[in-house]
Formats: sequence, structure tokens, C-alpha cells
Amino acid sequence: MDNKLRNLFVAMLVVSVAALGVAAVLGAEWPVWVRGGAVAAASAWLISLTGQARRGSRSAYLRIRWISMIAPLGIVLIIVAPDSGFPVWMKAEQGVVGLLLIAVAVLVNRPAVRQAYARRGKLG
Repeated sequence: MDNKLRNLFVAMLVVSVAALGVAAVLGAEWPVWVRGGAVAAASAWLISLTGQARRGSRSAYLRIRWISMIAPLGIVLIIVAPDSGFPVWMKAEQGVVGLLLIAVAVLVNRPAVRQAYARRGKLG
């Protein structure tokens, strides 16, 4: 795993912490706080997983890979839901997070990366 991946997760963390700052200034409702806090925590966790994957952890790589492919789908649902409880600015923030995750998915699904984390010693 290279620094590009970690930088994308750091960007996610910065964006989500900034969203929490906006929520504080605007006096946002609880769904914004829950989502913003969850995304910030997940970003920090993903930064940690990147370090583990860099040290060769296949399970960390697989977690990153699956999260980067599945989470953008949930973000799309938040953005398009007419009465999700999220203001437009939060939907825009989630869109940025989704784009960052899509970039992660592109990086971790490259053939060379997948090969580097392929199961070893399995017949067939």
C-alpha cells in the first residue's frame, strides 16, 4: 500500500472533522452528528488499516477493499433520499467522501495490488 491510499483516508478524516465543525456552528440536528462522527471514526480506523496492509496484512487489505466498494453505495442513498435528515451541505460533504472512497476502490482493485494480497499456498 502506498501513501496515496493513506492520503485519501486522511482527506476523508479532514473533510469529516470539518463537517463536524460546520455542524457545531450551524447547530445541526442529531443525524448530522451521528453520521459525521461515524465517518470521522471510520476514517481514523481506515488510516490504521492502511498501516496494517502496508505491513502485509491481507485481512486489512480486504477490509479496505470491501469498505471502499460498499460504502459509496450507502452514500448515494443518503444523497438521493429526499427526507434523510441531512441538510444539503452534509449531502455535499458525503459526496466528497464518496468520491474519495471511489478513488480508494480504484487503487486497491488494480491487478498488481490484488496480486500482492492474493492467498498464498492455495491449490487450484
